[in-house]
Amino acid sequence: MDRRVDPLTVPITVAGPVPAALAGHIAERAPRIVVVGDALLDGWLSGPARRLGRDGPVPVVELAETRHTPGGAGNAAANLAALGASVELVAVLGDDADATTLRGLLQVAGVRTAHCVTEPGRRTVVKRRLVSAGQPVARYDDGPAAGPAAATCAAVAAAVARAVRTGVDAVLVADYGLGAVAADVLAVLEALRPQIPLLVVDARSPAGWTRLRPDVVTPNASEAAALLGGVEAVPLSGPARTDWVVRHRDALVAAAGGADVLVTLDVDGAVRLPADPTAPPQVTTARPGPEARACGAGDTFAAAYTAALAAGIAAQDAPALAQCAADVVVGREGTAVCSTGALTARLAASDRGGLLTHRDLLAIVADHRGRGERIVFTNGCFDVLHRGHVAYLRQARALGDVLIVALNSDESVSRLKGPERPVNPLEDRAGVVGAIDCVDVVTAFTQDTPAELIELVRPDVYTKGGDYTPQMLPETPIVERLGGEVRVLDYLSDHSTTAIVGRIRAGRA
Repeated sequence: MDRRVDPLTVPITVAGPVPAALAGHIAERAPRIVVVGDALLDGWLSGPARRLGRDGPVPVVELAETRHTPGGAGNAAANLAALGASVELVAVLGDDADATTLRGLLQVAGVRTAHCVTEPGRRTVVKRRLVSAGQPVARYDDGPAAGPAAATCAAVAAAVARAVRTGVDAVLVADYGLGAVAADVLAVLEALRPQIPLLVVDARSPAGWTRLRPDVVTPNASEAAALLGGVEAVPLSGPARTDWVVRHRDALVAAAGGADVLVTLDVDGAVRLPADPTAPPQVTTARPGPEARACGAGDTFAAAYTAALAAGIAAQDAPALAQCAADVVVGREGTAVCSTGALTARLAASDRGGLLTHRDLLAIVADHRGRGERIVFTNGCFDVLHRGHVAYLRQARALGDVLIVALNSDESVSRLKGPERPVNPLEDRAGVVGAIDCVDVVTAFTQDTPAELIELVRPDVYTKGGDYTPQMLPETPIVERLGGEVRVLDYLSDHSTTAIVGRIRAGRA
């Protein structure tokens, strides 16, 4: 029975922020996850549009680039692999050139496809989007008119059984309603349910999965309404939509077979409704992005949430992590995936001032470098932050795409500045430096110089503030050997921590 409540009287918690190290924990744990569902191929055709067609009032796109990515269950699997999970995909593939392209893309992404079933003579489902200047102009779909043959569905069910019986940490169902997840597959999953520690269902029609008693169901707003029988319209956006989800908590959990229900709400984030009635709902906050870039974000959210739980991350931390992963792909063009490095960077940005380990730092660096971005590195004590520091850091950030600030540890500061320093401990210094908008990443080192860290990061630009010359810096030979450049930035006289501390002690601050 639907026990409707006033959402204003229900305690609701805001998910996150969570430690950036959790992204690396997924890769470290490398959970084995089987993805079952409808795989398809996403195509992106783009180019400039400078005129309208003479045969109709439509833009003429001068095709300049064509690229393809895995879509549907393939996109979910690719995201899991990018986060460090060990992934096996069970899906129906066509028997055409597009299927060859899709299988190749999946293999490059690190997704194993040995359990995928090829149906002779079947065309691959392809969704092609025509884009100009970042704006979708048209989409046209291609694929078979009917679902897979009965023999194909039986082969898929047998493949699911083989994949699950070898041992899994989780099964993620990505059911787009294209026929790959037929009755045969549901029957096999139901029979093997005791062997599946975590079952997450991301389905266009989640009601059909109730008898399997999934652990998590991830409908969007319209799918949640359908789960309730569509008896009431869902508000289009904003707080009213979140309130609608909370108000129908009991009914949604019951309709989902007693699962945790995670309702995704696009720009409004997501709402987690725990199956435990004593646990409060959680909401996430999305970082807004162009709607044209939201393609596949739901796949990423479900994949990241599944990976987090399968890696042993607490359920209350998983929504914020999944939301950050979705934010990453919404910030990129086309159907994108969120890597460990990208997720680490996004988690760090949502928890500004957090001190990154070198492992997490290098994951972020690899992500930025893979996108061709310029990495700037600087270091210092940054003990008592002042105007000179801020001006210097802004200049440093202007030299590239990402600024890494490495702080001397407390012991290192004491060796360099004397036993009465630092004034502020490392965690406090990191919190203040990380709160400056121009700073992207904060880490620390224990030595007197950052030489070892520079060797690991290999920055494109190493900056130092003050009245030095590059030749005076011991870091210069290392940076130049690694192919980077050294830049000495402006020095603001009488703006130093030592001078400030001296004035305080003299009673002149």
